Amino acid sequence: MTQHSNQHPATFAFDAVIFDLDGVITKTALVHSAAWKKMFDEFLADWSQRTGNPYVEFTHKADYLPYVDGKPRYKGVADFLESRGISLPMGDPSDAPDAETVCGLGNRKNHAFNEVLERDGVEVYPSTVQLMKDLRQRGIRVGVASSSKNCEVVLKAAGLMPLVETRIDGVVSAELGLKGKPEADIFTTAATRLGCSFDRSVVVEDAVSGVQAGRKGNFGLVLGVAREENHRELYENGADRVVDDLSEVNLQWLNDWFTEGVTNDQWSISYFDYDPAKERSREALLTTGNGYFGTRGAIEESAANAVNYPGTYMAGMYNRLITKIAGRDVDNEDFVNLPNWLHISFSIDQGEWFDINNTRILSISRTLDFRNGLLERRLIVEDTSGRQTKLVSQRTVSMQNLTLAALNYSITPLNYAGKIAIRSGLNGRLINEGVERYKSLSSKHLEPVKEGVENGILFLLVKTNESNHHIAQAANHSLFLNNKPLQPEYVISQQEGYIAATASVSLQAGQTIRLEKIVSVCSDKEDFIDDALTSAMDCASKPLTFQKILDESSLAWSKLWQKMDVQIEGDRMSQKLLRLHLFHLLASVSPINSKLDASITARGLHGEAYRGHIFWDELFILPLYDLHLPDVARSLLMYRYRRLARAREYAKAHGYKGAMFPWQSGSDGREETQVVHLNPLTGEWGDDHSSLQRHVSLAIAYNVWDYFWITGDKEFLKRFGAELFFEICRFWASKAVLNKQTTRYEISGVMGPDEFHEHAPGVETGGLKDNTYTNIMVAWMLGKATNIAGLCGNEVVSKTGFSTEEIDQWGDIAGKLNLVINADGILAQYDGYFDLKELDWDYYRRQYGNIYRMDRILKAEGKSPDAYKVAKQADTLMAFYNLDKAEVDEIVGKLGYQLPDDYLQRNLDYYLARTSHGSTLSRVVHARLAAIAGKPGLSLSLYNDALGSDYVDIQGGTTGEGIHAGVMAGTILIALNTFAGLNYRGEQLRLTPQLPENWQKLSFSASFKGVEYQFIITKTTVSVKASQSGILFVAGKPQSVHSGQWLSITYQ
Repeated sequence: MTQHSNQHPATFAFDAVIFDLDGVITKTALVHSAAWKKMFDEFLADWSQRTGNPYVEFTHKADYLPYVDGKPRYKGVADFLESRGISLPMGDPSDAPDAETVCGLGNRKNHAFNEVLERDGVEVYPSTVQLMKDLRQRGIRVGVASSSKNCEVVLKAAGLMPLVETRIDGVVSAELGLKGKPEADIFTTAATRLGCSFDRSVVVEDAVSGVQAGRKGNFGLVLGVAREENHRELYENGADRVVDDLSEVNLQWLNDWFTEGVTNDQWSISYFDYDPAKERSREALLTTGNGYFGTRGAIEESAANAVNYPGTYMAGMYNRLITKIAGRDVDNEDFVNLPNWLHISFSIDQGEWFDINNTRILSISRTLDFRNGLLERRLIVEDTSGRQTKLVSQRTVSMQNLTLAALNYSITPLNYAGKIAIRSGLNGRLINEGVERYKSLSSKHLEPVKEGVENGILFLLVKTNESNHHIAQAANHSLFLNNKPLQPEYVISQQEGYIAATASVSLQAGQTIRLEKIVSVCSDKEDFIDDALTSAMDCASKPLTFQKILDESSLAWSKLWQKMDVQIEGDRMSQKLLRLHLFHLLASVSPINSKLDASITARGLHGEAYRGHIFWDELFILPLYDLHLPDVARSLLMYRYRRLARAREYAKAHGYKGAMFPWQSGSDGREETQVVHLNPLTGEWGDDHSSLQRHVSLAIAYNVWDYFWITGDKEFLKRFGAELFFEICRFWASKAVLNKQTTRYEISGVMGPDEFHEHAPGVETGGLKDNTYTNIMVAWMLGKATNIAGLCGNEVVSKTGFSTEEIDQWGDIAGKLNLVINADGILAQYDGYFDLKELDWDYYRRQYGNIYRMDRILKAEGKSPDAYKVAKQADTLMAFYNLDKAEVDEIVGKLGYQLPDDYLQRNLDYYLARTSHGSTLSRVVHARLAAIAGKPGLSLSLYNDALGSDYVDIQGGTTGEGIHAGVMAGTILIALNTFAGLNYRGEQLRLTPQLPENWQKLSFSASFKGVEYQFIITKTTVSVKASQSGILFVAGKPQSVHSGQWLSITYQ
């Protein structure tokens, strides 16, 4: 964003600016630093003399900035003492300055600060004061938020009180019980007192803890002032923009951010540091893809190591290997990591090849633009000789051409001249090693077939060593000096499974060499590719440039965003994260997938977790595609249909009729779940019952109906969907057993979504009896079979091998399934659940903090989670996520049970208190249920946790193994079906909006039964436009909408 003139717009896009005090308005930060140093040096010298520990002085850079700056006084004392391993009692704020307590030391520092203040007065930053005056003159609200308890005294001494409309300082914080920085309390309280929304307010801070607070508060602009030459640290910790002084800022500059800058920010994610501990998760979140293949956002110059993990994955590309472990053959199908097409690096004057992990990074930024799938990295590094080099890379995977990717890579020596060697290639010498817990399994899936150079194009052909799929990559290179084409002489490096070309160019300081690398990735797994190598070479041989590929891909992305985008006003972080989720879903499954025999993996095309298998997560994913990209949704259902024969075999092998789909599915539809697991402590094998999650078949049946109902695709239902649905019905009918004593049907030997419970306590046989979620969904499904039979007619029913008599029998089962309900109206997760022990949740939270994986905690204590009322995720309550409460009420009523009017509220309270959210999907489900139960605050809190779960890697490293596709889709659907209140389960669309408090507007598109709708929802109105005239309901009232015309409805 460039500097602008002082011309002001008639109206502003922001309402308030909240300033920190020390270091932003006044130069008291240096006084504070000096006072802290005086106090701590005296204390440390005395402490050293008394304890014998070495004396190490308190310094501005090593101690003041990281531990004290910007924080409340006593927290600063505590954090610094902790850094030195010194433990003192907290004491009380009334402690005398000579008291050896945390509060006493804080008061001692304050005494020293006040002495200096009285002696020298207060010096201000003139540019800040001028900006405050300009803001007030133009009607922009001004506040001050500071941790200092001296804030009022300082402002009065500086004569600034008339400019400040609200002041939240250490004194006010203590009165209100506000948390100090890096929590956002003082800033959010200031904005609230000014009557301004956070998204239209600015936070101005010079401290790391301050910009962290501004980011947590989700403010419209977090502006860092780098008084300490700490630009990078401020960017890393949440500043949107960083300046040296506020003389660089005026009202036009601020307004431009709110009209342009924040919009651009909501279309991207950026990282301004290189943190080895976070690099794997960032690689996943910076993945680019098109549905056919995806490439992790790994550093181009890196190979697989403890920090970095380059990975390229192709939809449906699996390979099966046998591993001998502890005397047993373990059959394992993996999601194959394909050859690394990013492979590129450079060296200076024949020195070592560049290594990101062995260099000094002066600056780094990485930005993924959701609008066009462009990943850009800017990097300035310095080697041990002091030579500084600027590196810029751009990459994209084409959304227009399924096999194409492109890389643009430039090198600029900044302070030296030398010979630069640039090497680029294709590397197939790799194994699957992206998930630590799989490393005991055989992982070499690729065998080299052929590599070489033809007509200047590098090529590499490998094959999977069991599934025998050939994968080819071809790379065409163009080299430029200051954007003028070069014809260098390449030196070829060729080894088995590896091919690279190196060019050397002498550069002066400031000159730039740029390499364009156009890559084609093909596999003969697809019916439309006869020969992978020929196809790859043909594609790479075309006259393509990086810019042409990017432009065409950008156009394809633009068309997708027109259909898929969800726009929010009032919550910039939710907007960014929803687009992050949409981007990664489309990178995993896009219109390109309509050509493929593949489904969406639980972890996208982003990593190797769950070995790239397909689970029940499609329950959370397909409705989104039903509403926006029905052809893609159909292709994902066809993946299941093509594996129907395998599901029939699976059911038959277990003594059942119909089709029993596997919990984990891969290449051919067999069960990929391990049925035993090795105890690493004892070396013994034990049963693994997770394959008993037969509810995956219910998810498939649900998606068949949902797809038909939303799209109206009757042709699919007749040709494929009905058969798929009926076979699943037949399986569950054969699994339901009539109890002659109760005259009810019971279903045993299953697990629900809660994986903490595999069997009843003390029982070795796996599975549970009468899981409520399973039985309700089976009743729903068997009841729907009659509807499908009626829609398709007897000819289709008999053609698929079913009879009306059999379907009638299913109806009988649907009305007699067993549920276990206690006197309070609580639906038992399964028969026997109420006999389990209660858990002391407060104890475990105090003891462990993070209790997401309570199963592991209990097992480590020698206990079994099967014995306790503890759930990994929503189980019983999942029925209310899938179905309207009215549908569940009807099912329960037909089963002959009566429940209290508030039973959903009771069940939500009961199970939420007993759920550890070990699966991120849990928060998605509970967020929706809390809204249904009339708890908007709880709903939003759970939703925000789910929305940020991959972005912040809430589970501590799992995002690095792949995104959580089900959660990403679920958060988007919650925005639509919960917050917008979009209900598509009836004959007409219904909207009952309940926007979160800080969401001012929500806009999106959706398709229902072939009609395209556009919606704009505010706190009081719904505006809708449809491609055909018709009726929809808003807040329970019918509304007539006319084709192509906007209709605005006030709903409250």
